[in-house]
Amino acid sequence: MLSTIIAAAAAPAAQASSSAPASPGSFFDSPIILIYVVVIAAFYFLFIRPQSKRQKEQRKMISDLAKGDEVIAAGILGRVENVGEHFLTLEIADNVQIRVQKGAVTTVVPKGTIKSS
Repeated sequence: MLSTIIAAAAAPAAQASSSAPASPGSFFDSPIILIYVVVIAAFYFLFIRPQSKRQKEQRKMISDLAKGDEVIAAGILGRVENVGEHFLTLEIADNVQIRVQKGAVTTVVPKGTIKSS
């Protein structure tokens, strides 16, 4: 009985070795490519695309800065007094002005915020 089970188990292996070798298949037939495509698409829509949208909004906000806008730059609330190519001058108190890089501006706040704080 044991010899019958062993012979039955060995028969498919013998047939497989006597037939032509199986072709490895195409790369695109494999389901792994689908997994790679799904992972890459997920990274794009979850990380890359939202980050590029935020960068675009930040660049637009900085390019639209004008004298009199109230902003938060590097954690400091101030009113824009002068806009240069790379720097802007903020008035943070009466007769107290500082120069900061435009990239340091994080938020444009509604006008009147300085007076209310």
